[in-house]
Amino acid sequence: MSNDRNLEVKRDVPGEYGAPILGSVLDRLDRFYGKNFFEKRRDEYGSTVFRVNMPPGPPFFPDSKVIALLDQKSFPVLFDLTKVSKKDVFTGTYVPSTGFTGGYRVLSYLGQEEPKHAQLKSYCMDILSSNHDRWIPELRAAAAAGYAEWDAELNKPKKSGRLLGGLVSGLLPDDPPELNPVLGKIALRFLTKTVLDKDATEGNALTETGIKLWIAPQIAPVLNAGLPAVIQEPLLHTAPIPFIIVAPEYQKIVRFFKANGERAVSLAVPHGIEPDEALHNLVFFICFNTFGGLTILWPALFKNVSDFDEFDLQAELREEVRRAVGRGGVDAAALGAMPLLQSTVYEVLRIEPPVQSQYGKAKVDFVLETHVEAFKIKAGEMLYGYQPLVTRDPVVFEEPEKFKPRRFMGEEGQRLLEHVFWSNGPETGSPSVDNKQCPGKNFVVLVTRILFADFFLHYDSFKLGDAFISGTSSVYPFTELKKRA
Repeated sequence: MSNDRNLEVKRDVPGEYGAPILGSVLDRLDRFYGKNFFEKRRDEYGSTVFRVNMPPGPPFFPDSKVIALLDQKSFPVLFDLTKVSKKDVFTGTYVPSTGFTGGYRVLSYLGQEEPKHAQLKSYCMDILSSNHDRWIPELRAAAAAGYAEWDAELNKPKKSGRLLGGLVSGLLPDDPPELNPVLGKIALRFLTKTVLDKDATEGNALTETGIKLWIAPQIAPVLNAGLPAVIQEPLLHTAPIPFIIVAPEYQKIVRFFKANGERAVSLAVPHGIEPDEALHNLVFFICFNTFGGLTILWPALFKNVSDFDEFDLQAELREEVRRAVGRGGVDAAALGAMPLLQSTVYEVLRIEPPVQSQYGKAKVDFVLETHVEAFKIKAGEMLYGYQPLVTRDPVVFEEPEKFKPRRFMGEEGQRLLEHVFWSNGPETGSPSVDNKQCPGKNFVVLVTRILFADFFLHYDSFKLGDAFISGTSSVYPFTELKKRA
């Protein structure tokens, strides 16, 4: 064992797993239907590291026992591949059937030590780099189509009798524009048009609903869908959901990618990947990893900016964007002159990371350090990090619970980026075949900055209302959307 700081190991990892099966079930119920699941255990044990069960667990899922890591000092061990393995931990303590991915273990489930990891990660990175000159124009074109949808809603007649008999200027129609569905179309349109040379939204060849119908059973056992326990527990958390339920939808996605993905699939040939395996990895990379992530991150960005009221953030963003763009366009040089926008994106990634959980299984015995103490970890133990608490660590971040859009500006702000971990690694790190950091890390930040900058070239300000449920998704309605004067 090694212990760089020579902290004394004074006690075993606190916490308990409870009786077999029953302990797992009780923790699962508390996780999904209780309050402050991690915080109350942290306070009870006086530690940011403790033992607990994580969903889904027995009797029909694998071992639920984990050691939770909730601070900035312990959490990064999940990226140290000399100490942990990332093999088959993408969805936590269980692995969905490979039926969901064409019979293949796709890149996200491979450990860095597996030979195929390097092949598939290089392939994914080639997909991004080979299209680098298309991302900005395709995203802006897709966004323009989205703005047209919002504008069409804005131009619908407003019924009189609402708010002072309709005399208040700027009223939205009775059915106001909705944020999430249009952002989903923008993401799907620009990803498929860029990578496959075909817009999947044309004729609803593919839809956000269809893609998420395929994604949902893979992650349902570890998520709270907001249903009552008497429905959700037997339906989603007791046993794996069989692939056959969503097989027709997945086959539809695969057919679209196969029909239009010859150029993208051919990029796998130099990496020694067979076309069929490349095809299914391409579907997962674009639809699950990238599209799924953007449709979480983008609404979170808009909502946090909408709710912020300490200063006129939207006015400052609008002025910064238009000053940087000038008479030119949204390019790398212009983006470099938008430090507030960049910091705002990073702050959303800190306070609402698109992926909340990270797992890793200890490969060796070692000593794990927190800010104040150390614990012995044994080979074979599963480690679990909950990012929304880790990136609110008060030892690192001032006023960690507050959304502070200027947090990452300036030299000190740049230094804080090493403590932002949304991409399965620090924001200051670089994805490579030798690590498990998301190959799309830089891409996700870039396209999010581009979208938000482009938005403020078309609109002056906006305000979002409370979310409501539409189908299986939460949707934010616009209560205000002012076009550029």
